[in-house]
Amino acid sequence: MSAPPEVPVDTGPDGGPPMAVRAVGLHKTFSSARGEVKAVQGVDLDVAQGEFFGLLGPNGAGKSTTIGMLTTLVVPTAGRAEVCGLDVTKSPVDVKRRIGMVSQNNTLDTDLDAFENLEFRGRFFGMGRKDARRRADELLEMFNLTDRRKGKPMELSGGQAKRLMICRALVHRPEVLFLDEPTAGLDPQTRVNLWEVLRKLQADGQTTVLTTHYMEEAEALCDRVAVIDHGRVLAMDTVEGLKTSAGADTVITVTYDGPAPEGVAALRDREAIGKVEITGSQVRVFARESEGVLGELVAAGAAAGVGVTDAAQLRPSLESAFLTLTGREYRE
Repeated sequence: MSAPPEVPVDTGPDGGPPMAVRAVGLHKTFSSARGEVKAVQGVDLDVAQGEFFGLLGPNGAGKSTTIGMLTTLVVPTAGRAEVCGLDVTKSPVDVKRRIGMVSQNNTLDTDLDAFENLEFRGRFFGMGRKDARRRADELLEMFNLTDRRKGKPMELSGGQAKRLMICRALVHRPEVLFLDEPTAGLDPQTRVNLWEVLRKLQADGQTTVLTTHYMEEAEALCDRVAVIDHGRVLAMDTVEGLKTSAGADTVITVTYDGPAPEGVAALRDREAIGKVEITGSQVRVFARESEGVLGELVAAGAAAGVGVTDAAQLRPSLESAFLTLTGREYRE
C-alpha cells in the first residue's frame, strides 16, 4: 500500500491535542428474524491524539458495534465518524492504513509462525522485505516473544497469542490502535502483564481506544472513559470525574435467604440514598452517605424473619460509578 495522504485533524477542546477519533450521532440498526435491533443509538465520542480512551459497558451494550463502525468493519446506519480526520464511510481504505485493530477472537494466520505473521503484515502495508523483517524482530523483542519466534499460533498460550495480535496491529505504526476486549478470557496474571505492555505504548504516545467490561482494567489504563449501555453513551469523563459525577459513592448489596423485606423500600425516601434496587432476595443500595445502611438492612431482615446470606459494601470506585449508571453489574 502507498502512504496515506496528509489530512488535517481538528484540534481538541480549548486548543488541546487534535482529535484522533470523532463520532457524532452514530447509529446502527441490524435486521433480524425478530425485527430491527438498534445496537447503537446516537453515540457521540471524541478521542485526542495520544489519549488512552476506554469504552465501557455490559455485554451487549453496543461497544463492539461502535468499534466496528470506527474501524470500517460495520457501516453506520446514520451519523458520522472520523478517524485521523478521515470519514470512515467515504475513505475506508485510507482509514485502514492509519489504524491497528485487535479483535476479541484470535485472527492470526495459523499457517505462518509468529515472525512470519508480522513480516507478512509489514509487506502487506508496503514495507520492503528488510524493513518488514527488522520491524518484526523489534516487536517480538518489545513484547517478550523472541523465544516464540518460530512458534505457530496454535502453539502459543492465550496471553502470547494476544500479545502477538497486538504486535501485528502495530507493525505499520498505526496512528490509532483499537483493542476490543483484549484481555477477555485471560487469567489475572496474564492480564496484568498485558497491562504493562499497554502502559508502555501509552507512555510512547500511542493513541488507543479500548473496549472492556473490566472496571479495574479501565482504571489501570485509561485517561478518559465513556460508559455505554443499550447503544447510548451514558457518561464520558476522566475516571475520577466519572466517580464524582455518577452520584453514588458506595454500593451496599445484601442477599437474604428469603424474599427481601418490604421495609427496605423505605430507604428510597432518604436524601442521601440515590437508588434502591430490589430483585427477589437481593437488595442493592446506592448511597452518598453509607454509614449505618448495612446495619439497617440486616436489622430489617431479622424483623421480617429472613437471614442474611451475603453482604458487601463497595467503596467509591469506577465499579460503583458503572453500577450507578447501568443499574447492573454484568450481563450474559
